[in-house]
Amino acid sequence: GRGPEIWRQRPEKRRMASTDPRKIAEVRDVHRLERIGAHSHIRGLGLDDALDARMVSQGMVGQNSARRAAGVILSMIQEEKIAGRAVLIAGQPGTGKTAIAMGMAKALGDDTPFTMLAGSEIFSLEMSKTEALTQAFRRSIGVRIREEAEIIEGEVVEIEIERPANGQAATFGKMTLKTTEMETMYDLGQKMIETIQKEQIQAGDIITIDKSSGKISLLGRSFARSRDYDAMGPQTRFVQCPEGELQKRKEVVHTVNLHEIDVINSRQQGFLALFAGDTGEIKHEVREQIDAKVAEWREEGKADIVPGVLFLDEVHMLDIECFSFLNRALEADSAPIVIMATNRGITNIRGTDYKSPHGIPLDLLDRMLIISTQPYTQREIRKIIDIRAEEEDVEMTEDAKELLTKIGVESTLRYAIHLITCSNLVAMKRKAQEVDVPDIRKVYSLFVDVKRSTQFLMEYQQEFMFSEVHEDEDADMPQAKEG
Repeated sequence: GRGPEIWRQRPEKRRMASTDPRKIAEVRDVHRLERIGAHSHIRGLGLDDALDARMVSQGMVGQNSARRAAGVILSMIQEEKIAGRAVLIAGQPGTGKTAIAMGMAKALGDDTPFTMLAGSEIFSLEMSKTEALTQAFRRSIGVRIREEAEIIEGEVVEIEIERPANGQAATFGKMTLKTTEMETMYDLGQKMIETIQKEQIQAGDIITIDKSSGKISLLGRSFARSRDYDAMGPQTRFVQCPEGELQKRKEVVHTVNLHEIDVINSRQQGFLALFAGDTGEIKHEVREQIDAKVAEWREEGKADIVPGVLFLDEVHMLDIECFSFLNRALEADSAPIVIMATNRGITNIRGTDYKSPHGIPLDLLDRMLIISTQPYTQREIRKIIDIRAEEEDVEMTEDAKELLTKIGVESTLRYAIHLITCSNLVAMKRKAQEVDVPDIRKVYSLFVDVKRSTQFLMEYQQEFMFSEVHEDEDADMPQAKEG
């Protein structure tokens, strides 16, 4: 009875999907173009089921105790046991602090919000510091909204489309759908006929149709048709004929973050502001109303809060006002897990004359779980160079890798990693298949590391502008003058 009006309602909303969304995701992943970044080789924390760190796993090397600690935090996040906790990853430069945070992000998956922010970004945004931090906090809190949708799911028995003799588009047709228990005929409007022809839906296909939007999803071919000669292709998926009634109620889950809800409700252009990036400052009243609405949804069982992760890199760049705000924000009901990273020792808190460990006030340090990272050993540096050479698709001889490891130990790990691609380009110039020791020697002489650059400065400091080193202070590094 209600068939014809299903197909004709809200034609402008119909966006059709040809196959199972999981299959689409698989195909897209194969063709996705990914640039090789500093941490693109990391796919997780590399822990086993007992949260013990494997020596080399998922792109992570060494830092066993730090990775184990991160694994404990990770399991607490996944069980949604803790929120509003702060974790500080502290260690000297080049010891894998950002790598651990990236590993946590990958291990959490796409469903848990993960926001990355550098400390200095807060000062460069066109809004107040506290607003920038609030937006970052709310980006890191997900809301899993559940809603019920009415769908029609069945196997196509036959499709009849009446084509006009004058060659115009077909405007009327009939489609018969069946389940194991019932069979129904539906009238088709022009839009529906166009979609069926575009998606090449034929008898024997199993489809679902969303009644509210008219969206068709092709699930696969029926097992009853598996012996048909025309159904056998390498990509063909065979599905059981659905059971029960044709019309079903299905629960659909969307995950959005609180910041997206804020923007949609605070701007006249609504969700378009998300794409324009022109979010500006959002009024406190709007956020209060949204929090009240989300709390109402939670009570009704329509939504769940998903506490995510906010990663603040270079946290020593924040000033005393930001730290005071963090103290209060961490105690809010719906605060995310805040992971901070710093490579500073005892230094000034920005905005004051007081010194403090890591440049963070003591009252905030007291609220944190601190994970420290240790410098890499020679064996670990060798393993990292192996992984990076593979990631950057560079063939290297054993001697070349040994030399790079030695450079990594004596200079810095980052410098050694930078030389991988440079030496590969030199090797390609001499049409070699592998990078060898002479190529690394060449780039080592072309690009100086920090130690050699400092030595060069000390020797030739008179020729440089604004030099502050006096001749009697050759041994010491210049101290910044206080003004």
